[in-house]
Amino acid sequence: MAITPTATVEPGQIGVPAPGALMKAIVQKTYGEPEAVLELQDVAKPVIKDGEVLVRVHAASVHVGDWMLVTGVPLIARPAYGLPKPKSSIPGSDLAGTVEAIGNGVTQLRSGDEVFGWCTAAFAEYVSAPEDHFVRKPANLTFEQAAAIGVSASTALQLLRDQGEVQSGQKVLINGASGGVGTFAVQIAKAFGAEVTGVCSTKNVEMVRSIGADHVIDYMREDFAQSSQRYDFILDNVANHSLSDTRNALTPTGKLQSNNGTSGGRWFGTLGTVIKSAAVSKFSRHQLGPAIKFQNRADLLILQGLIESGKVTPVIDGTYPLSAVPQAIRHVGDGHARGTVVITINGADHA
Repeated sequence: MAITPTATVEPGQIGVPAPGALMKAIVQKTYGEPEAVLELQDVAKPVIKDGEVLVRVHAASVHVGDWMLVTGVPLIARPAYGLPKPKSSIPGSDLAGTVEAIGNGVTQLRSGDEVFGWCTAAFAEYVSAPEDHFVRKPANLTFEQAAAIGVSASTALQLLRDQGEVQSGQKVLINGASGGVGTFAVQIAKAFGAEVTGVCSTKNVEMVRSIGADHVIDYMREDFAQSSQRYDFILDNVANHSLSDTRNALTPTGKLQSNNGTSGGRWFGTLGTVIKSAAVSKFSRHQLGPAIKFQNRADLLILQGLIESGKVTPVIDGTYPLSAVPQAIRHVGDGHARGTVVITINGADHA
């Protein structure tokens, strides 16, 4: 079905979609396997409110949180996701696109600005959200790359800066260095001046080295927890060792930040690791407790600066069209992604 065009909006003017305008979006009505519960449908195009912007989405990214929200796993978290069905009927949160219209009170963005940021319902042709959810896209990034920044980069930044308090000259190990958070963590830690060791599988060794890791450990051939090397900070995105074994790789003043991991049962999932680390942090000075991470404009601006200076570049695993969101979420949920998976929408093919 054709998409109803909106009224023309000149740069800097305020505009709203024409009444009855439709757009394509991925719709979720219940929890379950991605291929069973996600469907591409025509839905109403959002209408902006005061303080909001309407963004024409060119690309959106997929992360583990999207898989959790679609499947409703772990079950213990469903009250937060929404009962008895998801709070938002359209999944997705991280995106890049072009501002098409602005609401009353918007002062920092204009129609025509190329932006990246976050919102609800990102797996759609258009989104509306408060203007402080977006910042201008770095000119040296494509829309696909900009869409990959979002929650993965913000998580890496906050865990290294706020939890680990990583300083220049420290030795940092990133376990799970080839994933969405890991690829950003390697680069951000390097930007902080740390000596970085990345842990990944054989097929990802060269990629992790190419993004700046000083040392790369192939976990299929070597166990970092059994090495004599010690680290000032370990960011563990995998949880494939016990907490005590991982802490053994720390210096006397080192800190371990557990970031969920990649496996777990249907009821508690990776929250089991979170609960364990929270308990241990009460008794061990080396174990940091769980961190509550929120996306915010200030951190987007910091990431924008790191990217414009050439210190950070998003790593793209692959791209899928909007109609293939179920397959993209399946790929991420299976733990196969190298870097970030991106959804291309509205002709995202240029910088």
